[in-house]
Amino acid sequence: MKHYNSSPRLNNQIANHSRERNNRKGFWLSTLGLRFSLRDYAYCMATLLLFCLGSLFYQLNGGPPKVLLEFRQYLGESTFVDDHGPPAPRVLPFPSQVIYNRVGKCGSRTVVLLLRILAEKHQFNLVSSDIHNKTRLTKHEQVDLMRNISTIPQPFLYTRHVHFLNFTRFRIDQPVYINIIRDPINRFLSNYFFRRFGDWRGEQNHLIRTPQMKDDERYLDINVCIMENYPECSNPRLFYIVPYFCGQHPQCREPGVWAVERAKQNVVENFLLVGILEELEDVLLLLERLLPHYFSDVLSIYKSPAFWKMGNLTGTVKKHMPSFEALQVLYQRMKYEYDFYNFIRDQFHLTKRKIGLKSTSQTSAHEPEFLRELALRTHEPLEEEDEEEEEEEDVGQEEGNIWLVQP
Repeated sequence: MKHYNSSPRLNNQIANHSRERNNRKGFWLSTLGLRFSLRDYAYCMATLLLFCLGSLFYQLNGGPPKVLLEFRQYLGESTFVDDHGPPAPRVLPFPSQVIYNRVGKCGSRTVVLLLRILAEKHQFNLVSSDIHNKTRLTKHEQVDLMRNISTIPQPFLYTRHVHFLNFTRFRIDQPVYINIIRDPINRFLSNYFFRRFGDWRGEQNHLIRTPQMKDDERYLDINVCIMENYPECSNPRLFYIVPYFCGQHPQCREPGVWAVERAKQNVVENFLLVGILEELEDVLLLLERLLPHYFSDVLSIYKSPAFWKMGNLTGTVKKHMPSFEALQVLYQRMKYEYDFYNFIRDQFHLTKRKIGLKSTSQTSAHEPEFLRELALRTHEPLEEEDEEEEEEEDVGQEEGNIWLVQP
């Protein structure tokens, strides 16, 4: 086998060729490395500039600019906005808009005192109107009131003596309503004597409240008022509870089937709960179940001795029962009020049964058993500081509501 040795010239050529190839390789590597360095440098500078501009926009506008948010979406999740952006909006409980259009002389002052404690405890906005003698509103007054109510920060609970307002009629979100009513004759008697003689807080309170009332009216015997058909003891003044649920239509203040049926329909469609004062503790318990973010612990507060010290001098004075014959006359005059009251009582007991509460009342909803020991059936609440005076409302109120063709 032949062995061929390479000549020195051939070896030199091979060495020179390898050296040139290595030199070219080093040149390209150095050039490529320079290009990578410039690009990286440009990226760093662009990132720094973008960060500076983003920080400037963030401080000027009070938040991150849109371009950074788009970058975040493009690049994926980031913790920057989460850590430094605005706080997440508060999740409001439902319902977060509640109206208590309280009926006069039906324990509303007791409930309002409870609400003041609960509002501070549960951090909701309680707005209680100081207007006590204007339950019927014109069109513009309705709109202004509903808009004002809608601007209250949620969650809120608004209270006022006012007949039902239909927010949806004006394309405004309808709040949830709650209310409490009372045996109609008991309510009438409580108001009759309170207007004349006030309560135990002071002998002169009633004189300040009704200074225009003359002595012959103030000391008018309740039986004479009823049997001789005085305006205060006859219709339409006795038709009092139903309009709170019927609404602002003028026909809602006319004693009759139309107003009663409209009131029942509004209760079914717009009221979360309408309780009866005769079973106030059960009413508070149901409110606690249905609206825990407003009424949690309300029953324990109501039963506490400290709460009752707030109003232990607010019972109506000189209150006494009319004769049996006068009560019978009242019952006939208030038949539409009792029609509605019995409906509410049946609905209230139905709600209690659904939740599992046993009704404490055994009185039939269709028999006038209230005539027997009527005064013992209703637990007297803390009385109202101011009772609305329907007869003092503007006479022009009727004309102001003519625009309504339906409630």
